[in-house]
Amino acid sequence: MLKKERHAFIIKQINLHNKVLSADLATALNVSEDTIRRDLMELDDSRQIVKVHGGALSKSFHYPFQHTDIYAVDAKKVIARKAIGLIKSGMMVLTGGGTTVLEMVQALPQNLAVTIFTISPLVALQLADHPLVTVILIGGEFSKDSQVCVGSQVVNYLHEIKFDICFLGTNGISIADGVTDSDLNIVHLKKAMIHASNRLVVMCISEKLNSVQRMNVCPLAKVDYLITDLDPDSPALDDYREKGIQLY
Repeated sequence: MLKKERHAFIIKQINLHNKVLSADLATALNVSEDTIRRDLMELDDSRQIVKVHGGALSKSFHYPFQHTDIYAVDAKKVIARKAIGLIKSGMMVLTGGGTTVLEMVQALPQNLAVTIFTISPLVALQLADHPLVTVILIGGEFSKDSQVCVGSQVVNYLHEIKFDICFLGTNGISIADGVTDSDLNIVHLKKAMIHASNRLVVMCISEKLNSVQRMNVCPLAKVDYLITDLDPDSPALDDYREKGIQLY
């Protein structure tokens, strides 16, 4: 594979999954990790990605307020509009971070009165001007890579409350492996968020369907709603429909 083709593959994977590990890229491309590290340095120097220890992040994930860099922004707006329909006044809502969640909270109606708990400072800031939303930021160690608060302090807080509904983005989802991720701290955090919530909504652009990351977050049986940019009747969602998941 030519370097130009390799770079295109790397950018696609990073944009799709927000964060990609060097080791996984090396395996997928059948090249050495040294080659991948050089590729990531070049892509970082050209400001196409953000290189971090052990891998790289998409620019839209690391700098989500720079909307020109958001990957699949139109698809995420579609998902956001669908997700809002599940939020009712008076609810206690829990959210993760990421660009799809940001699109959702940006689009919340001004007459919607809810309490939103979030592990994402960026989500909290986005809601600062909403007249009727009470915002509670669940604080802890701030992960510069994931842009959310992580650690035992956050997990312990989540054990004390029961939320009506939880909205999470995902790095991977498949029939066989369920919801998956590549970051151990985020996996522990998402497990606690799911346990603390009566209902789980997974928001996922269609390109991520049937993709698998290294670590398991939860089986599909834990997912109440799957929201994608596809029509809910799309044949691409048939396997998920057969699992009893409500599709939007």
